[in-house]
Amino acid sequence: MTEKLWGDNFYDQKAKKWKNHNKADDEEAPKLKRAFVAFMMEPVIRLCKATMNNEMDKVEKMLKTLDIKLKHEELQLQGKHLMKNVFQKWINAAEALLEMIIMKLPSPIVAQKYRAAYLYEGPIDDVSGTAIKNCD
Repeated sequence: MTEKLWGDNFYDQKAKKWKNHNKADDEEAPKLKRAFVAFMMEPVIRLCKATMNNEMDKVEKMLKTLDIKLKHEELQLQGKHLMKNVFQKWINAAEALLEMIIMKLPSPIVAQKYRAAYLYEGPIDDVSGTAIKNCD
């Protein structure tokens, strides 16, 4: 699914098929939305609009679908405060940032080999510079 979200990928719900081109020029073919828009952006936008417009029946239905549980006091919030609370529980930036750091940043031992030369500005042959030579 991750591969299908990027690029020129479209999902035809009527045919229940993935397509990698949109036949918008063909009058018979309906204009399909990119997979990222259909599966990622539209749910975010719908939930955002529903919270900002205080459409609590829609919000509660979406929260149930997303398995997000709000306390009674949190459900009493309105507008921007409700939206902020919902999105903090749904798309937690701290968890995403931590996961990205763990998955993408190299270990200090690996990084030292190629970063030391950029970070140390002194002569390579002094006592401090031996650490750079030893990294190789």
